[in-house]
Amino acid sequence: VHTGDNVAMTLRPAAANTGIVFVRMDLPGHPRVAAQANRVSDTCLSTSITDGRAEVVTVEHLMSALWGLGVDNLLIELSSREVPIMDGSAQPYVKIIESVGLKTLSAPKMFMRVIRPVEVRQGDSWATLAPYNGFRASYTFVADHPVYNRYPKRLDMAFNHNSYIKNMCGARSFGLISELEQAQQIGRCKGSNLDNAVGIDDRDIMNEGGLRYDDEFVKHKVLDAIGDLYLLGHQIIGAFE
Repeated sequence: VHTGDNVAMTLRPAAANTGIVFVRMDLPGHPRVAAQANRVSDTCLSTSITDGRAEVVTVEHLMSALWGLGVDNLLIELSSREVPIMDGSAQPYVKIIESVGLKTLSAPKMFMRVIRPVEVRQGDSWATLAPYNGFRASYTFVADHPVYNRYPKRLDMAFNHNSYIKNMCGARSFGLISELEQAQQIGRCKGSNLDNAVGIDDRDIMNEGGLRYDDEFVKHKVLDAIGDLYLLGHQIIGAFE
């Protein structure tokens, strides 16, 4: 979606305690990039991770799907630097993985429990993690636009085994057509179209069929956040806002 490059991706089972690892098959030596927070190198309109000369772009949707399915160990082989965008949501990844099934490994499954509140602020924006028995996500989408203003901007959702797959993974990326040229000028959204994102003009949704959920905009923000949080290496027991 951002580079505009064609890419082939293969998901391969991995042994216990491997974690989620991207493999750049197009580079000499097939360098690996572990899906870890300390590898984050760029967050402009998507999340990129880098290890040495190897970069992987737009990891958040696939990482979100892996979180939703509880996948802890996986090798992800790529023929280019960007993860394929599919339809702009995590749903195609979920369906593909469900079609082949999952294997339970012998090692104990690890979680990360939040034991005290943590807060990060940048300008008027902030994010917090707090103790919670389970996982809960809250998000407020702050945007003043005639189309955005017609739809819910607040989501507060407690997750169980099936709620992500049933109620969230289909939420797609979205953007204003008026901002597309500016994004392309900075090297983003070169492959954006109405097959991989929700397009919005001055008055309405441009996609045939409209939105998948009434709150699809804010749900996609949470979907992205979940994918980014999974770069911590484990599913979180706690509350994100």
